[in-house]
Amino acid sequence: MADQHNHTHSSNKKVLLISFFVIFTYMIIEAVGGYLTNSLALLSDAGHMLSDAVSLAIALLAFTFGEKAANMNKTYGYKRFEILAAVLNGITLMAIAFFIFYEAIVRFANPPEVATTGMLIISCIGLAVNIFVAWFMMRGGDTEDNLNMRGAFLHVISDMLGSVGAIIAALLIMFFGWGWADPLASVIVAALVLRSGYFVTKASLHVLMEGTPQNVDMNVIVQTIEQNSEIKGVHDLHTWSITSGLNALSCHAVVSEDMTVAEGEKLLQKIEHDLAHQNIQHVTIQLETEFHKHDCSILCTTKAEDTGAHHHHHH
Repeated sequence: MADQHNHTHSSNKKVLLISFFVIFTYMIIEAVGGYLTNSLALLSDAGHMLSDAVSLAIALLAFTFGEKAANMNKTYGYKRFEILAAVLNGITLMAIAFFIFYEAIVRFANPPEVATTGMLIISCIGLAVNIFVAWFMMRGGDTEDNLNMRGAFLHVISDMLGSVGAIIAALLIMFFGWGWADPLASVIVAALVLRSGYFVTKASLHVLMEGTPQNVDMNVIVQTIEQNSEIKGVHDLHTWSITSGLNALSCHAVVSEDMTVAEGEKLLQKIEHDLAHQNIQHVTIQLETEFHKHDCSILCTTKAEDTGAHHHHHH
């Protein structure tokens, strides 16, 4: 599991680095082009590309920080940095969206002249750049399960739609003289930016709030543990994400008083193995007897202990 995690990690980093350079370079071209052609649609797309570049840079930093080893001060290491990066990323997106909305309202009232040929050429190249980066990220990175990669990937996809909007706006102004098509295209881009920002922020906050991971079904988890005949009951069950692709579980499991330490070890190994198939990578279970059972809330260890003899503390 760890090897696979590290492998996707390094390929994610490589994909992010190359994508960052491509996007950042073109963002500068598009911003200059938007300024020269006086197109808000291009400028908003460049703003979006800037947020792309920022999100890719944050994601890169997050992977780099996340690799720092755990220590006594931060026992999970710096893996959470990735989630904090995703929150920041989402909030930045939403801020950019509101700024574009504001600019567009001013332009609707008074559509300025736009150099449409330049706008068309730049937005067509922009579309090609985005398609390349999106393809590259899908092929080489983990855009499904990794929040950070998914955030960066969503930026690129909605950016692609932004380029399409700018192309359509340029054509409408060229053929029909519809000056309002430019601010309209920028509003559509802003709405997309706002949407992806909202979802990235929401998913990241869910992780920070120690919410149940999206790919974990609590009912199935309970069944998986209780299907072992030795288990008489489960309580204080918690599942949470440490970072994308690293889910943890802790619980108390009640067993009979005559269970030996060796039997306990064997039972825990089996449960751990079963839970790995339910997307739980880090398992902590405290075995206890009926006599020891109580209602409260939290943690345990993957050592089968002589539960009658020890005392434990609850968080």
